[in-house]
Amino acid sequence: MRIVEYLHEVDYVNGGPPRAVVDLCGVLHRRGHEVTLASTVIRDVPRAWLGEDGPQVLQIPQPSFAGVIHRRQDLAELEAAIAASDVLHLHGVWEPANITMSRLARRVGTPWVVTLRGMLDDWNMTQRGLKKRLFLKLGGRRVLEDAAMVQCTAEGEREQSHKWFPRGRVRVIPNLMDLSEFTSLRGSAMAKARWPVLDGVGPHLLFLSRLHVKKGLEHLLAAMPRLIEAHPHLQLFIAGPGEPDYVQSLKSLAAQMGVQTQTHFTGQIGGDEKWSLYETCDLFVLPSSQENFGFVQFEALACETPVMTTKLVDTWREVVASGGGIAVSQSADAIVDGLLPLLGDRGQLSEMGRTGRSWVFEHMSVDQIAGQIEAMYQDAAGH
Repeated sequence: MRIVEYLHEVDYVNGGPPRAVVDLCGVLHRRGHEVTLASTVIRDVPRAWLGEDGPQVLQIPQPSFAGVIHRRQDLAELEAAIAASDVLHLHGVWEPANITMSRLARRVGTPWVVTLRGMLDDWNMTQRGLKKRLFLKLGGRRVLEDAAMVQCTAEGEREQSHKWFPRGRVRVIPNLMDLSEFTSLRGSAMAKARWPVLDGVGPHLLFLSRLHVKKGLEHLLAAMPRLIEAHPHLQLFIAGPGEPDYVQSLKSLAAQMGVQTQTHFTGQIGGDEKWSLYETCDLFVLPSSQENFGFVQFEALACETPVMTTKLVDTWREVVASGGGIAVSQSADAIVDGLLPLLGDRGQLSEMGRTGRSWVFEHMSVDQIAGQIEAMYQDAAGH
């Protein structure tokens, strides 16, 4: 098939969606489809794709008018690509450019699908909710209800989101996750060389994600004193980028709780060093207020590291069903109650890690999920 994927900015600082779209484009290309990735920012597009090796990459100008509206002449090449494609795939909800792209598709007769990326989840709709309701009224809802299909990545997301576009057609398909990175485990040597404290008694906890208020790190830091009381050598690694003022507020909270010497802020990490850190830590923790999918949970499981998440994450049922994780309420008390039994039983943690890794490769195989996405595209093209 000929497919155009549009994401406003391919920049991993923006969290999971850019990673999901890059993985999707790469896998579809390898499966023989003609894929064009269109974006205004291509910072984290694989360099090889900018040559001849990979999907076609089309960088379009930033919107000219008021920072939100494109001039039609700036979109001529993209319009031609959409006209020549079988389907256009839009990612996200709140970009005004998505309204523009859907109008281009409507004009040239190309169906489109939309992946919500968690943007209509209940927590997200409490953030600037009036502005978001207005956006839906002024065109956002039409993009969703006129789409050939709207993809949710978990049943929990569908339950929360469908009320905002009740006439839309929904299909639940997990994010496609390229598992080739996880075929072989890296081992702990690289992480221990960078952070020697990992060679200590532990246990070692890892949070790895964008540092943002929705991630619930305040609850985790509030739980730390009681966790350390039970496990005096416990160390917490907090890895990821964040706004400097917010990161400083977290460091101040760690100091206020008296756990600053056992809380390590690494900043953003990547590549083999990231995979090694996953593997070396005993437990991955994601105390988030909202995630529609949460790639990091399944990355941890693929690295044989068990997971603690919250019941506010759309995929918490999948994490629990994997046998490699638990889900708790979002509070310091619940985090303590959930973690203490696990931290006291390293054998159980190891077994959970092995079980979770097996589950990921069985239930999130590229062939299985890519097949579901291809079927969605075929149904959309025949709509």
